[in-house]
Amino acid sequence: MPHIHEKIDFSTDVFVVNGDAVLLRMHDKYDKWLAPGGHIELDEDPAEAAVREVKEEVGLDVELAGKAVSSLGPGDREILVPRFMNRHPINETHEHIAFIYFARSNTRDVSQGETEISSHIKWFTREELDDPQYGVTERIRHYAKAALGELAS
Repeated sequence: MPHIHEKIDFSTDVFVVNGDAVLLRMHDKYDKWLAPGGHIELDEDPAEAAVREVKEEVGLDVELAGKAVSSLGPGDREILVPRFMNRHPINETHEHIAFIYFARSNTRDVSQGETEISSHIKWFTREELDDPQYGVTERIRHYAKAALGELAS
């Protein structure tokens, strides 16, 4: 989706866990390991965007970890609370406010997504996240290890 504002957008990142590994993709534009994710569209909430982005980018159907509180009244919908939120720069003039979710997948069979192409998609163990050959950034390692700590079997 195109940006909804020139200065800031809302986005999701989803750290998908299967067994003892977490999924990251080499982002084609930024050339670094990131979790599947992307912009929240105007007709969806952050949790809906999280599930959609994983499907679009790596072809997986996932179950987000956590639960929403029951509805408060007619027409109200509670939104699954993200595990983390952050605000980070994309470039000199644009930022993202990111909703960080954890999710489970019952398979490691990934595919190139419907709309995004990744040069590499990899399931990382905790040890591989720290391996300098991969160059996973500190922020991504932090969230990936937290997801593994909560969801790894």
